[in-house]
Amino acid sequence: MQNFAPESELNKSQEMPHSTNKELILGIMVGTAGISLIVLWYHKVRKPRTTVSFSKFFSLGKKFDSPTLQDESHSEQGPSTVFQRRQLQILEKLNELLTSMEELKEEIRCLKETIPKLEEYIQDELGGKVAAHKMSPQHRARKKKVTTVQSSATSNSSEEAESEGGYITANTDTEDQSFPVPKAFNTHTEELKLDVLLQKVDHLRMNEADKMESFELLCDHKEKFSEEIEFLWRLARAYGDMYDLSTNTQEKKHYANIGKTLGERAITRAPMNGHCHLWYAVLCGHVSEFEGLQNKISCGHLFKEHLDIAIQLLPEEPLLYYLKGRYCYTVSKLSWIEKKMAATLFGEIPSSTIHEALLNFLKAEELQPGYSVSNYMYVAKCYADLEESQDASKFCNLALLLPIVTKEDKDAHKEVKKIICSLKR
Repeated sequence: MQNFAPESELNKSQEMPHSTNKELILGIMVGTAGISLIVLWYHKVRKPRTTVSFSKFFSLGKKFDSPTLQDESHSEQGPSTVFQRRQLQILEKLNELLTSMEELKEEIRCLKETIPKLEEYIQDELGGKVAAHKMSPQHRARKKKVTTVQSSATSNSSEEAESEGGYITANTDTEDQSFPVPKAFNTHTEELKLDVLLQKVDHLRMNEADKMESFELLCDHKEKFSEEIEFLWRLARAYGDMYDLSTNTQEKKHYANIGKTLGERAITRAPMNGHCHLWYAVLCGHVSEFEGLQNKISCGHLFKEHLDIAIQLLPEEPLLYYLKGRYCYTVSKLSWIEKKMAATLFGEIPSSTIHEALLNFLKAEELQPGYSVSNYMYVAKCYADLEESQDASKFCNLALLLPIVTKEDKDAHKEVKKIICSLKR
């Protein structure tokens, strides 16, 4: 006996493809409506602060949720209806996001238009007088010195008038404009030829007390010689000097960042100039003092890389071996976590020994006997760590015989006395 399906079940089986087709057609219609709305938004959103209206689309969503439609097409409230509701939610969020972006773009545009006029606005508000920035002790001392110069030359140029009110910022690409950097303290700037200028700058820098004047002289001629490599690396070096002279942490950070930028520009333009690599390495070391562990390790990597290049190009420069000795000594004292971080960043663990550091310090002494108090101090430290007390004591005594000229000398002198005390125990 054959089994026949009831007529009602047969009708249902015939209606299933028709229901599926309805869902597909409805989904396509909703998708087409969504595309049309996006096109409509594109034309309307080009007008600033115009919000796209989705009232019709929302009403369509309400229609899908209405009891009448639920009764009429109860069997259709499957994936198709869920998909349609999600489309509505996504489009609503997209509209809010794009509207916010458009408002942000408008505010940025207004801000860009306002910033160039800010200085003029401030001058108008203050009656043409710009408040002077707070000066460091070194700047105040220099400012006092300037006021003793003849006043006949101070009333003729706008640049000099600005110098009386405060500082003019140096024209470097990454300089923090809110920080005061002197451009010209001298009330009468003498125009020098490049070779004469460089000789004068190098001569002034030999005396610790004249390093600031050397820096100011370079700043006075920056616009004229900023494209000259011999000038550029000396300017970077001068920012390093200002880092050493400054006692304020923000000033130190400021000088270090500008100097590093100048050093980077110098090595890009003259990759075979050892002095460019030397001072870029030094300034990377200065910048690392203000960084977190990850950036500190990154700066240390740059320091070592450019120091090695500089040694290849300037093999007779004792400063390079002193700096490499300090690097080796520091690396030999790194903690496990610092070495692990370095390995993560650069794929290798930095390694060095006290013995390697000692060889570099001794090389600096060989090239220039009595190079510095600091070099003797580090030689003594290395011998003390290697438990060679007699040699450590010898170099401590040599360090005490050298004059104290710089702050670094003073700090090294104190450290030498600590080493001597530890050797007597």
